[in-house]
Amino acid sequence: MIDVVFYFQVHQPYRLRKWKPSDRIKKLDFFDTGLNRLVAERVAERCYLPMNKLLLDAIERTDGQFRCSFSLSGTVIRQLRDWVPDALDSFVALAESGNVEFLCETSQHSLAGVVDLDEFADQVEIQRDTVTDLFGAPTTFRNTELILDNTICKKVEDLGFECMMGEGADRLLGWRSPQVPYRPRSCKRLKLLLRSYSLSDDIAFRFSNRKWPSYPLFADTYAGWLHDVPPPAQFLGLFMDYETFGEHQGEHTGILEFMRHLPEQVLQNPSFRFRTPAQVAAERDVASELDIPNPVSWADVERNLSAWLGNPMQVEAHKAIYALRASVLAVAKKRPDLLAAWREFTTSDHVYYIATKHHSDAEVHEYFSPYDTPHAAFVTVMTALDALKAQVQKALPKSAAGKAAAQPKQ
Repeated sequence: MIDVVFYFQVHQPYRLRKWKPSDRIKKLDFFDTGLNRLVAERVAERCYLPMNKLLLDAIERTDGQFRCSFSLSGTVIRQLRDWVPDALDSFVALAESGNVEFLCETSQHSLAGVVDLDEFADQVEIQRDTVTDLFGAPTTFRNTELILDNTICKKVEDLGFECMMGEGADRLLGWRSPQVPYRPRSCKRLKLLLRSYSLSDDIAFRFSNRKWPSYPLFADTYAGWLHDVPPPAQFLGLFMDYETFGEHQGEHTGILEFMRHLPEQVLQNPSFRFRTPAQVAAERDVASELDIPNPVSWADVERNLSAWLGNPMQVEAHKAIYALRASVLAVAKKRPDLLAAWREFTTSDHVYYIATKHHSDAEVHEYFSPYDTPHAAFVTVMTALDALKAQVQKALPKSAAGKAAAQPKQ
């Protein structure tokens, strides 16, 4: 029996207003509320609401044989709660079906795991509480953009999770298959489920590409590809952005109809079934140990951290964000609003927009970015961050503020 594991990432950031150094930011008015609400409402209408109904129908139509999993970032949960509550209710309805698993991640969809494990743990606990309240206690973890290494995996295990999702990168696996469970070398219990990136990207990126030799892709064809996967496959990790359906690739491409017909096509082969990550982790044994000395992600061709930390502007902005953490925590009891605002700056999208990639990777970055250029994104982040830093320093005791001001810039 081969398990088909659908995992969907749901995320929207709080995009910053487009600031320039001459702007004077007096309040915590850093974020473009109008744009963020517009995007949340648009994506909910095009993707979240129709796809959630489609998946709930698939569960009912297959008598509960269809299963899948989600991770909703804390930022998108707050946006839906504030602006599109019916969309959030539709995710809750999926959880109540008993066939959908909701995973945990960092509350801010941040890179904290690669720079500050204390902040990482804080954000994970915030998100765990949020997910538990809405969908039930999570046992599977998915880090931002599937970023993981030995250190992050060990921390995830220490935080009590039983399973973690990752990218089946060739440089990580070598000759080994991504379609069996692994255990990170740094862990004793944590099971690692990896993405089958080619099969996933056939849907996420190539589905609507008219130059692709397999265009147009139909559900029966794709199900046939799954059925033809050779041993030793135990599960097929089909992990992708949820916004793939209806937003990145519009309804006119046929992608929603593709997903409507796919479950029955997969189930036509009695050797295949749908499972959630937690089910696979509970039912499958670890094939072998996996050493992950350097960070791996699912982003860009390199599948490393270069999507966020690949140029000097990104590195400078990221260092500046985390350099402010100690001061923000020092005033958090008196000014929790400053801590909340700072955490929104840790969302990985802000440095993602500063990337200076080329070719197909550049097209992806430009598609998501609200800025005309990476430099404009950098200027906006640094200008807004300086304004936040000024407000934090005002809130600090005078002696602490003096020390903070005297510190050299990162």
